[in-house]
Amino acid sequence: MEINIVFRIAAVGILVAVLNQVLIRAGREEQAMMTTLAGLVVVLFWVIQYISTLFETVQTLFQL
Repeated sequence: MEINIVFRIAAVGILVAVLNQVLIRAGREEQAMMTTLAGLVVVLFWVIQYISTLFETVQTLFQL
């Protein structure tokens, strides 16, 4: 696993947390929730290939 993906996920997490707090303080809770969901979707798209590789490895390990 590349360490680069961990730094990307951390950067997105920090950015989403800051945006979330700014939007909540501005009284825009709906936009804050949408920002959080968008960050989650972006991270899931990045991680999905690693999850697929994990499942394939488990299948070959247990020969299912």
